[in-house]
Amino acid sequence: MIARVIRRLSLRGLTLAVLALFLIATIATGLSILAANRVTVAQLVDRRIAAIADVVLERDAGEGVPATATLLARMAQLAGERDTGDVGLVLQGADGRVLGGNIRLRRLLPPGLSDLRTRDGITGLSHGRALVRDAGTGRRLTVVAETEPLDSYRSARTRIYLIGFGSIILIVVGGILAFSRLVGRRIAEQRATVEAIIAGDIRHRVPVTGSADEFDRQAAAFNRMLDRIGELMEAMRGQSHDIAHDLRTPLARLRAQLAAMAAEASRPDQAARATDALAQCDTLLAMFAALLRIAEIESGHRQAGFAPFDLPALVEDTATMMMPVAEEAGHQIMVAVERSAISFIGDRQLLTQTLVNLIGNAIKYGRAAGTIRVTLGVTQEGWTLSVADDGPGIAAEDHAQALRRFGRLDQARSATGHGLGLPLVDAVARLHHGRLVLGDAAPGLIVSLILPRA
Repeated sequence: MIARVIRRLSLRGLTLAVLALFLIATIATGLSILAANRVTVAQLVDRRIAAIADVVLERDAGEGVPATATLLARMAQLAGERDTGDVGLVLQGADGRVLGGNIRLRRLLPPGLSDLRTRDGITGLSHGRALVRDAGTGRRLTVVAETEPLDSYRSARTRIYLIGFGSIILIVVGGILAFSRLVGRRIAEQRATVEAIIAGDIRHRVPVTGSADEFDRQAAAFNRMLDRIGELMEAMRGQSHDIAHDLRTPLARLRAQLAAMAAEASRPDQAARATDALAQCDTLLAMFAALLRIAEIESGHRQAGFAPFDLPALVEDTATMMMPVAEEAGHQIMVAVERSAISFIGDRQLLTQTLVNLIGNAIKYGRAAGTIRVTLGVTQEGWTLSVADDGPGIAAEDHAQALRRFGRLDQARSATGHGLGLPLVDAVARLHHGRLVLGDAAPGLIVSLILPRA
């Protein structure tokens, strides 16, 4: 049970829990020591005044209860001795009258042991113990001794405990906070590296301080792993890039030859076949261009061109530009843009292309003569750019497939395309530290681009 709770605690929660337990244990220990000290002193004083009372009330051999004069003589002798000079003695008669002694009492003390305070009015005594015994024939002997040998000793002792244990608490609290800050900083460095890599900067690494401690060794291992991953990704990206470049040249030549064949064809069937082959060639060229575009975006180099711009104006202008295309296909575009003082920093060209792709998909897969809704709003996360259609939509279990490269769904097989539209939009979203979300427009599909604040 305890292990399960510890696993669920965050670093801050664990630090606070350890700190709270330490404070409780330290305070409890200090109070226990203080209480034990007081009890021990009181017991020692009780034994001492009991021994003195025994000496005063001791009966001589063959005699009965000591006479008052005998008791007063013994009290005077004890009051003058060095070892008992700080002890108070008083003998009272049956009527409460003081028969002798070196102290005076303001109140009648109960038989047996009791505590004394400053309010009891005994000169020079702030805290002490008193023992009241029967001295025979109704007389009462009271023996008093201090539990604090020095004035204000209790407050001085309390200050000593507060300073001593307070110093321990401050040192441990400071150490825990310093350790928590160190661990938090090193974890924050790793988190910053992970976020930078997610954003596309695969060259980012965890800082190494050179102390060769556990954190440095962890950072070094993490960096070696990133180096290896970077090498593999660079090799894959290079191969994809080389393949795309190498194939684009022969495809371009093939397209030129097909265009010439279509123009020079003597029969209509030959021209039709050449035109169909030309269209297939254009599809391949567009697919390779999209692959190169995604590779360029994922490399993170486009972030160097980030600049502030008016995102609401971009959405309005792009949607307005696409309205004739939508009307030609029998669709209507409705735009709702929320104006805000929140600035946006990003790649204007990429976001324009992204919105064009989303509206194009809505035109292609939306219901005939349907409505396409383009909205831009502000949430706690930042900007939310959404494009919704009223077509068949995409089932929730197929969302991951739709975001894969070449991940075309069954209902899209008959339509033109190569399954790289949504992966391209997803790459743009991640380049801007955002995310792409597919949802149900009821009916239709709503694609939302969540872009964080600048």
